[in-house]
Amino acid sequence: MSRAASSTAHQQIATWLDEQIPSMMAQCKLPGFSMAVVHNGAICYADGFGARDAQRNLPATADTLYGIGSVTKSFVALGILQLAAAGKLDLHDPVSQHIPFALGLPDAPITIHHLLTHSLGLPNLATSTMLIGKGLGLESGIPLSSPNDFYRFVNGAQAEIVAKPGERFFYHNAGYRMLGHIIQATSGLPFHEYLQQKVIAPLGMPRTTFAVAAMQADPDHAVFHRKTATGANEPAPFPYPSPVDNPAFSFLSAAGGLFSSVNELAKYVQMHLELGQSQTPPLLSQAAFAQMHTAHMPRPAQNPMPDGTFAQQGYGYGLAVTPNFLGHKLVAHDGSVVVSTASLAFMPELNAGVVMMGNGAGMPYATIAQSVFAILLGKEPAAVIPALQIESRMAQLTGTYATYRGIETIKVVNKGGLLYTEATDPITTATTLTPLIPEDPTLASTRFYTLSNGVKSPVEFWIDEQGDTRLIIERYGYRKVG
Repeated sequence: MSRAASSTAHQQIATWLDEQIPSMMAQCKLPGFSMAVVHNGAICYADGFGARDAQRNLPATADTLYGIGSVTKSFVALGILQLAAAGKLDLHDPVSQHIPFALGLPDAPITIHHLLTHSLGLPNLATSTMLIGKGLGLESGIPLSSPNDFYRFVNGAQAEIVAKPGERFFYHNAGYRMLGHIIQATSGLPFHEYLQQKVIAPLGMPRTTFAVAAMQADPDHAVFHRKTATGANEPAPFPYPSPVDNPAFSFLSAAGGLFSSVNELAKYVQMHLELGQSQTPPLLSQAAFAQMHTAHMPRPAQNPMPDGTFAQQGYGYGLAVTPNFLGHKLVAHDGSVVVSTASLAFMPELNAGVVMMGNGAGMPYATIAQSVFAILLGKEPAAVIPALQIESRMAQLTGTYATYRGIETIKVVNKGGLLYTEATDPITTATTLTPLIPEDPTLASTRFYTLSNGVKSPVEFWIDEQGDTRLIIERYGYRKVG
C-alpha cells in the first residue's frame, strides 16, 4: 500500500470509528473505551471515548490503564517459550515434571504444549469464576488462597477428564495458571516478576503491571464497572488479588491479571508483527513467534462465509488463529475479568494491528477489529464483515407486526444476537417469548423455525411487492407496522 493510500485508509478508519464507537458504547452502556491501530510500524490511530471515571467525568485516553484479562495469556506463552529456548524446559515435558499436578491418563501425560493450546482433555474447571466472584463479594466457599488450595482443587478433578490430551479444545484458565507456576518454578522468580523483568520492561512498557496498587496510584487509570440485572453498569473493584501481596501464589494472575494501556499494548502487538526483530536481543526467535501464531489445536469454527472466511479456526500459543479472514491470517485474543475487557488482533500480511480496552463489558471487539482490517484491505465493512451483515439483517426483521386490521400483534426482538417473537395473548394477556432458529446462521435466508417438544414449525419473513415486510407463523400472516 502506498503512503497516499495508507493515509486515505487511516482517515477512513478514523471516520468509521468516530461514527460507530459511540453508538456501540451507548448500546452496551459502556462508560469508557480506548483504542489504538498500528499500521506499517507506527500507531496511526489512538484515542479514548467516554469516561475512564464516570463519577468525576474524567475522559478515557489512549494511556488509560485497564485490566486486559486473558490477553495476559500471550505474555505467559511468550515467557514459557523463552524458558524453553534457555533449556529450562521442553514444551513436551509432562506438566507433573515441573509442578505438583497429578491429573492425566497413564499412557498419555498432559504436557506443557497441551496447557498452551487448551487441549488437556479436561473441561474448564471455572477457577476464574471462583476468583472473580470472590473479588466481587460472591464467595463460592471453595478455598483458593494458596498454591496448596489450588492444587487440592485441580487435582481432585481426575474424573472430569473426557478425552486424551490433544483431542479436544477446552478453554482452560487453570491451565494457564499452571503455566504461570511453571514459569515461577523454573525461573526462580515469582511469576509476575519474571514477566515484568523479561518481557514487559524490555518492550518499554513502564506502566504495564500486575500490581493492583500501582494501577490504582496511576493518575490515568480506569474505574471498573459490572453489569447489573437491568443491564446498567455500576462501579466495581478489580476482582483479582495483587500478586505483589502473595508472591508464592503469584501465578494466580497468569490467566488474566495484567493492566496496560492501548498505547503500551500497541508496542507489544508491533513486536509480534516484527517477530521481535526490533528488540536487541530479540525476546524470542522468529521461529518461536511463528509457533505462537500457528493454529496447533482446532477450535469449534464459526460458520464459513462463501469466500472461506472463518472456514477454520484454531489456537496457537496464547493466541487464537483464523487462517482465512478475507484471504489473510488473523491472530487475536480477547480478555475479560467481567469489570474490565480488552482485545488485541493483528494481521501479519497487512502489517497491521488493533488494540482495544473498556472499563466494562459488552463491546463487539471482534467486529471492530475486523472492520478496521477490512478498510485497510480496501473493503467496506458493512459489505464483508459477517457480524455487521447479520446485525443489519436482524435490524430489518425486528419490530412490531400485526395481522389483518390489527386484531393481533406480535413483536420480533433481538436478545443476545438471537431473534425472538414476543406475543401477548389478547384474551389472557399472557406473554410468550419464543426463539426463532435460523435455517441459515448467516441470515442470508429469512427462513426460520420454532422448536417445541421436538416439533419444528416454519417461520418465514419476506418483502412483498409494496415493500412491506411480511411474516408467516403457523396460521397467521403479519405485516410489519413499527
